[in-house]
Amino acid sequence: MSDAARRIAVVGAGTMGSGIAQLAARCGADTLVWDPDGDALERGVQRARDGLAREATRGRLDPEEAEQAKQRLAAAASLEAFADRDLVIEAAPERLALKHALLEQLCAAVGEECVLATNTSSLPVTAVAAGASHPERVVGMHFFNPAPVMRLVEVIAGVRTGQPALALVSATGEAMGRTVIRASDGPGFLVNRCNRPYGLEGLRLLGERLADVETIDRICRGAGFPMGPFELMDLVGIDTGLQVSESFYEQSYGEPRWRPSPIAARYAAAGLLGRKSARGYYTYTKGDDGRLRWREEDPPLPQAGPPDLEGLVVIDGEIPLADELRAAARNAGLEVRDSRQNGRELPALWIDCSLDPEPYEPRGATRLLLCARRSLADQQGPDGASVGFHALGPWDAGTVVELTRGPGSSPLAVQRAERFFAALGRHTVWVADAPGLVLGRIVCQLINEAAFAFGEGVGSASDIDLGMTLGLAHPRGPMAWGDAIGLGHVRAVLAGLWETYHEERYRTAPALAAAVRDGVRLQDLG
Repeated sequence: MSDAARRIAVVGAGTMGSGIAQLAARCGADTLVWDPDGDALERGVQRARDGLAREATRGRLDPEEAEQAKQRLAAAASLEAFADRDLVIEAAPERLALKHALLEQLCAAVGEECVLATNTSSLPVTAVAAGASHPERVVGMHFFNPAPVMRLVEVIAGVRTGQPALALVSATGEAMGRTVIRASDGPGFLVNRCNRPYGLEGLRLLGERLADVETIDRICRGAGFPMGPFELMDLVGIDTGLQVSESFYEQSYGEPRWRPSPIAARYAAAGLLGRKSARGYYTYTKGDDGRLRWREEDPPLPQAGPPDLEGLVVIDGEIPLADELRAAARNAGLEVRDSRQNGRELPALWIDCSLDPEPYEPRGATRLLLCARRSLADQQGPDGASVGFHALGPWDAGTVVELTRGPGSSPLAVQRAERFFAALGRHTVWVADAPGLVLGRIVCQLINEAAFAFGEGVGSASDIDLGMTLGLAHPRGPMAWGDAIGLGHVRAVLAGLWETYHEERYRTAPALAAAVRDGVRLQDLG
């Protein structure tokens, strides 16, 4: 294994550059920072030193070690000071011409063995390396913001990147206390690529009026995401997110899954950019404590217990969700059977979790029909006793169940659906009718994109899951989530979307289709 760099330089003293410098000094490296703006350089070095002091105050770093790290951190007067560096990490703005000019200067200033790392998050490493006289020494080293907090680094090889450069950068990332994952070069590398559907599918749902901004975000938070897609897009900046979407679409020569949203383009054109303009998908105000406010807190979960429902509950289906619903309903004190156990007894509530349901309608029972491959409109009978629902497992990790009603759904069916899931300790949210409803559509697209990335050799299954949980704080990695939901369930939602829209953005990834066919888990793909 290669040794970590002991003499590191960071180019760019902004938030990201100063955070990387803090990590470099903290791990014992002699660290120089340079920025063409002298005032920005002074602020950046001080920001890194202040960060080290905060770590000591919070008990994350021994005070003596923090002081020593501060002493290892210094500003460089010019790039010529980098002549003895083992590694230079560039954290300049995302403009290819600027990075090319910078690499040309660095190649003239550093030694023959020095590795040049780019922290780009959107430009291909191969394209950045084209500005260097020795592209084999250029490698992607993508930190996540804020660098001192986020414990992930993506290491990306360009077409001409050499193994010594990859080994040095990987060892340095590990010495900084980061989890290092490898990604091949391409749009968004591994993590940002696999997260594309989170915002784009949310925008698509909004555009089709399946749910509003607040409802979509609440559903996603209920599944364990720290922020809903619209909160996240406002945080990043709607204009910034649009530029990234356009870059993905351009680099992929028009991949339909990555088509930018006209909604985001309209907001950006109107100057509604999110938090930085005080208005985006939300309107932001400051409270008396100086903190931003943009939504109400999510309500507490209802108390689980027997619902106002007399009679038998039949839950049909063999997917994990059906088993989890049976267990939750029994824990709530209900008498639960599946259709094979029921015989001719009339149930009060019939919950069909079949992925390809047969047209069976027990008369007199309220029917809750899973909207996976089929929407409610494709399943409900004429008597008004049907309501559609969708939820994803694991059951004990979620707080929201989505419900949908048709024009003929009776008030009794609506009431029974709400009471049943409240008895299981879950909120219910009403949305419009479609396969997968809201969360199923977003999460199944995340899983599908991860399967595309794996199949194209962008990263391993384990690195994909590590990247999404450590880099973006997702509640679980897409490969693990797909296995927990059941790949048949995931494939059914994607098939339903394909049959509804006939758009290439909903085609199933070959690796996912093969896993379903062969009966293997996504996590076992390698």
